Amino acid sequence: MKKQLYSFLLIAVALVAVAFTVQDPIEPWTKEQLMAPADLARILNDGTIPQPIILNIGSVGDIQGAESIGIAKNEDGLESLRTRLSSLPKDAEIVIYCGCCPFKDCPNVRPAFSLLTEMKFTDPKLLDLPDNLKVDWIDKGYPMSE
Repeated sequence: MKKQLYSFLLIAVALVAVAFTVQDPIEPWTKEQLMAPADLARILNDGTIPQPIILNIGSVGDIQGAESIGIAKNEDGLESLRTRLSSLPKDAEIVIYCGCCPFKDCPNVRPAFSLLTEMKFTDPKLLDLPDNLKVDWIDKGYPMSE
């Protein structure tokens, strides 16, 4: 009986350890691939730092320096994104964002980020906008295109 209990506990501990180390299978990005809005705003406001390529893959306003690609939830939008990405080196510093709605519900970020991975970009970033562009960017006074 003690041997069975020991085996059970060992398996339980192993499963818990695996659960904490495995990336959330629902999201195609890791925590390290999320970029905080304050970090991007700092980069945009500092002319001495190389600027990333910022791609708006939603239907919201453009962050300063962003290129509007259009919504990425459908094949036409993904093809526009694919076309734009195909001209970039795989090690380009790319930040994508949508901000149309709460992050967890966004129909655009997952297919767009998956495309970056599929196209083998080495360090793609997703702007972390958990609420939306207005709350997480505009209301904080971060720079928008005019």
